[in-house]
Parts: sequence; C-alpha cells; structure tokens
Amino acid sequence: MIGLNIIYKVLDRLVARSPKRARARAERLSNVAPERALGLFVAAAEAGDTEAAFIVGERYLEGKGALQHPVSAARWYQVAAEAGHVGAQCRLAALHLFGVTRSAVADERLFEASESETPDYHAAMVWAKRAAEAGAPDAQAMLAFILSSGPESLRDPDAAFDWYRKAAAQDCPQGRLGYAIALMLRSDIADNMLIARNELLRASEGGLATAHYLLGAAAEGGFGTALDEAEARRFYTLAAEAQHTAAQLKLGLMLLDGRGGPADPLNGESWLRRAAVAGDSEAAMHLGELYSRGGALPPNYIEAVHWFRTAAERGHQAAARTLGMFYLTGAGVARDPDEAAAWFKRAAEAGDTVAQADLATLLQTGAVSNTDNESFPVHEWFERAAEQGDLIGAFNYAVCLAEGIGVPRNDARAAFWLRKAADEVVSAQYWYGRMLADGRGLDRNDGEAAAWFESAADAGMADAQFALGEFYLQGRGVSYDPEAAKARFLSAARAGHSGAMFALGILHGEETELATDHGEARLWFGRAAEQGHATAALMLARYAAQGLGGPKDIETARRWYERASSLGAADAAEELAALDSERTGKADAVAEEELMA
Repeated sequence: MIGLNIIYKVLDRLVARSPKRARARAERLSNVAPERALGLFVAAAEAGDTEAAFIVGERYLEGKGALQHPVSAARWYQVAAEAGHVGAQCRLAALHLFGVTRSAVADERLFEASESETPDYHAAMVWAKRAAEAGAPDAQAMLAFILSSGPESLRDPDAAFDWYRKAAAQDCPQGRLGYAIALMLRSDIADNMLIARNELLRASEGGLATAHYLLGAAAEGGFGTALDEAEARRFYTLAAEAQHTAAQLKLGLMLLDGRGGPADPLNGESWLRRAAVAGDSEAAMHLGELYSRGGALPPNYIEAVHWFRTAAERGHQAAARTLGMFYLTGAGVARDPDEAAAWFKRAAEAGDTVAQADLATLLQTGAVSNTDNESFPVHEWFERAAEQGDLIGAFNYAVCLAEGIGVPRNDARAAFWLRKAADEVVSAQYWYGRMLADGRGLDRNDGEAAAWFESAADAGMADAQFALGEFYLQGRGVSYDPEAAKARFLSAARAGHSGAMFALGILHGEETELATDHGEARLWFGRAAEQGHATAALMLARYAAQGLGGPKDIETARRWYERASSLGAADAAEELAALDSERTGKADAVAEEELMA
C-alpha cells in the first residue's frame, strides 16, 4: 500500500508539470481520490490555469479534498476573478453578499434577510458588476438586488430595474423574481401587475419559494388575478414546504380559519409553530392568541405565555403588551406587577400607545416597586404624543400632570390638556368635569362640570354616571332631582360601580322624595359590600343588627362589622364592640333572672 502511494505521488508530480494535464488528471481523480485531485488542481492553478483556480476555490468552500476553509476559497476565487473568470466573480460577489454559509446556494436568498452574517455590499457590487457586464444572469440579479436593497448610497432603482429585466430575459429564476417584485413596486408601466404575475409563474417553475409565496398573496388579495383562496392556499403550501416562513404563517392561518379549503386546526397550528420556531414573531403572536382564547384548540395559558414571550423577545409590540397583562392578572404565570410593568415598558418604548396607557394606569395604582422617572418615563411618551396632536396621548399626559406621575403635579397644565382631549376622549370628559367641580387648575364651575359629566355618562362611562347622579342629589350645576339621580346610579350600578350601588342603598333607606324601602336598600348595600365598599359593609352590618329590610341577624351583623373594620370603615370596630357588649349584658341578665327564679 505504501508503495502504491509513493507511485501515485511520483505520477502526480510528473503530471503537475503541465497545467493542462494536471487539471485533466485532477478531474478524473475528483471523486475517487479528492485529496490528490485537489493537489493537482492547485498545481494547475499556480501555473496560471484560471479554471483550476476557480475549482480550488469551490473545493475549499465545499470542504472536498480538504477541510472547509472559506478564507482559502475566497483567495482562489479572487485569483480566478481577477483573471476574468465570470463564475469566480459571481461566487466572490455572493460570498460578500451572503456570507460563507449561504453563498454556495444563493438562488432566492437575494430576497431573504440574513441575520447571521453582515453583508459587504460594496465589495459584492464590484464583482457582481464585472460578471453582470460579462452577461452572467445570476450576477445581473445580484447587482440589481444591491442597487435596489443595498445601502442608500448604492441605490439606483432605475438601474436595478434594467438589470432585473436583463436577468429575466435570460430565463434566470432569480432575475424573473426580482423583475416581478420591481414591477409590483412601479406604477408607470401598463398592466404591470399582469406582467409581474407572469414573471412570478416563470420564477416559480424554477422552484423559488418566494415566487410561490407572492403568487399565493396575489391570489389571496386578488392582485393581478381573480381572488382565489383555494389557489392561494395551494401556492402557500408549496412555499411553506420549501421552508418559507411567511408562507408557513399564511398557510397556518388559512388552515385554522378554513379559508381556501376545509379547516384543519392541528396542521394550522403545526405550520404556525414551524414559522415561529424559524423566527417569525407574528407567527409566535398568533400561537399565543390561539392558546389563550381557545376554540378549535383547548386554551392553555402556559403555552400561550411561552409564545407571547417568544414574540415579545423578538420585538413584537402587541405580544409584549399582552404578556404584561398576563403578569398583571396572573394567567399562566405568577402574578407580578413589576414584571408586567417591564413588559408594558418594552412595548411602550417601541411606540405602542395602548401599552403606554396600561403602564401609566399600573403606575397610578402604586403596585410597582420601582417607579423612578428613568425606569418609566411615561410622561415623556405622552407629552410627545400630545404635542403631535394625539388626543389619547393628551389625556394620558394630563393624568400624569394631575396625579404627579413622573412629573411635578401641575393642575393648570393638566386641565389644559384634558380640555383638548375632551373633544373626543370620553375619559377626558369625565376628568375635565372633575377638575371643574373641584376647582383644580381652573375656576370651579358646577354647571360646566355637570355638562361634561353628562357627555361622558351618555357615552356609557360608569364614573361619570355616578358623578352626575351625585350632582342631581346635591343640586350642583343641575336642579335637585332624586329620580334623575336614581336613574344615573342604576346605570352605573349595572356596570359594576360599587359607589353607585351604595348610593342606591342610601336613596332607598333614607327619607327622600323617593319611597323608603329598607329591603331594597339592604339589597344594594349587600351588592356594594361584596365588591369591597367599606361604608356599604358597615351599613349592611347595621341593618342586620337592627332587623331593617330583613330579619335581625346578630351573627351576620358581626361578620359584616368585621369586614367593614378590615376595609377601614370608621366606627365599625367600636360598633362591633358595643354589639358584643350588649350581647354579653343581655346574657348576664338572663342568667341572673334564672338564678333568682
């Protein structure tokens, strides 16, 4: 065996003296003895054989005959490229554009973002242009891509369009795909959508997943063709099976919704999962929604949290906000207001105005342990939004000013922004009414306050309905009218407002123009007390102790006195002690009478 190796080396050395013979022998040995073949190719290349230099680059890139060594591959490609080898120029352009791991199969990767390696557009353009001008269609497509999607300093849309058209004319699938996309972005060509669709069909024949995906999108939206969800589903399937993540998302949604064919929840979830695992944040968001709402698949909050977190960590604003709500409510995770605030903040910093409002509301409750201005600059977001004319932002900024959240309290500025927001924002109408009623930041004006309360109340806001009911009872800004007050309190109570429930109890239990009904009063006090209204709990205890509106029940009275005391109701503990003392005194008197008898 050793002898044969020596003979082979001698023969290879002799053959290597002639570049032409060396490459011919290397090609014969390529599959049976790749290491020896590589040595012969190197010898031919060093002797000036340009094709051999290109082949050496290919071998080092593929790791055939030697360990994969991209730097060596690039060096040999450059030798061939500088000698005018078009294939080497194309390969060098692809290396610079896609990186080592993607350049060998750069077909439709022109139209996919690379996250793993940073492209060198300038170097890629040098070599792509040389090969493109020599007529290589792949290089023409690459050059067009750089001119259309590269750095701003290199962009030239008209030149890109021409190079895509040249590549398409040579039946290059990547060129046809790029030409179709360029056509869809232009409006200066008659029937451009129809031409684009034809180019996409030709590109799809070359197996390009992006072409299948765009054909699916065209069929789904009726762009350049008749709307056909069944056809869209077919094209999305072809693209999805070729690992196109956007198509996997689209296909998953169509299967879940039963569009373009029968519903298939299991496969729909499977395609969404594939897209999410491949990095699609929108697919992860949809999976979170799928598992949180239930329906075709059973609800699973733990699974939902996992996918919302996956989407949020990839920058999905709505997912971050939703994850914050899960931590706030304790669904699928342990309740954690600080964690909720952190996720609201992430969404808010990305511009999610709903998350900004959610975060402001959470901060107002005092449930978050860290509320320094640097951690949660909600007032800054709202101020910017307000100054840009966003009325929701104006309202939220006003609340920050009125409550001193992140900024010193400033009632005058709060009133100013509330008035601006009140033209459209119902909550701002109520808050502005409160400022007028309390004389905060502007002169007290009960009539104007009542008008703003009425506007918000008519829009269904329970707090405004309650406030307007109080005004009717007090005759502030409106005529004294217990019936009107009762109607407003009833509307607020139906919406779950405990203060309105308590007010209805007072209306029915006290001497007013309305008929006294202790039974009705006791009912409303009970509803308010069950929602944690301290004074309602105290009133319910008194009613039970005195037998008003129902049977006298000392044990029930004691229980409600204890509840009222725990909720902070004044006099509850003292009245409970008096009740117990009275019970003890009566028990002693009975015992004494029995003893005397």
